[in-house]
Amino acid sequence: MNSTGSISQENYLKAIFKLQNEHGIASNQAIAEKLAATPAAVTGMLRKLTELEWVEHTAYQGAVLTPKGKQIATSTIRKHRLWEVFLVEKLQFKWDAVHQWAEELEHIGDADFTERLDAFLGCPATDPHGDPIPDANGDWAGNERVILADVLACNQEFTVRGVSNSASDFLRHLDALNIQLGKQFSVVEHFPFDGSWEWKDESGVNVRVSREVASQLLVELNRPQMSSKSQ
Repeated sequence: MNSTGSISQENYLKAIFKLQNEHGIASNQAIAEKLAATPAAVTGMLRKLTELEWVEHTAYQGAVLTPKGKQIATSTIRKHRLWEVFLVEKLQFKWDAVHQWAEELEHIGDADFTERLDAFLGCPATDPHGDPIPDANGDWAGNERVILADVLACNQEFTVRGVSNSASDFLRHLDALNIQLGKQFSVVEHFPFDGSWEWKDESGVNVRVSREVASQLLVELNRPQMSSKSQ
């Protein structure tokens, strides 16, 4: 795949791709909020992307990507996540410090450059935040990740596989709690007063976790729930 859009166009296509996956369509307002753009700027860009046949836009409803627009968006996301792997694994950046660098690096390089980077990194399946990396054909590997807060129950065991929030302050908070991708926990107790949980890690160390944190962790369940979900 080879992106042919400008930096701004690629950013719009990537934003529309993510919003479309979440809501089925990307409204003008949602695009403006995601990109911190004015309504007029969004309207103007959507007009250009429609002329390029990368987007189909319906007034008062929103935008969806055409196959070509989806290809460019997926290619941009692929490069972004590969660069995050490079920055963490090869340059030893922490996972909370790589997003902004990758935002710039994702616009560099053609398809051959990207595939050389992928091969150099050993063809990783996920980025440092646990997000899947699409392959060179734009295909995404399936995964069994679920939002932890939706499935928590006492005695349950799970492995942390990703985060739905890659903001630096949230990632630093996870570091402070010693919550890392690939780490296994078992649920010890639920505290209804504030909705927090107590977990035990593989080494027997307990950690107290808020419901807000649990709602932003993506996990793989290690075994079926032992009791119904606590409210």
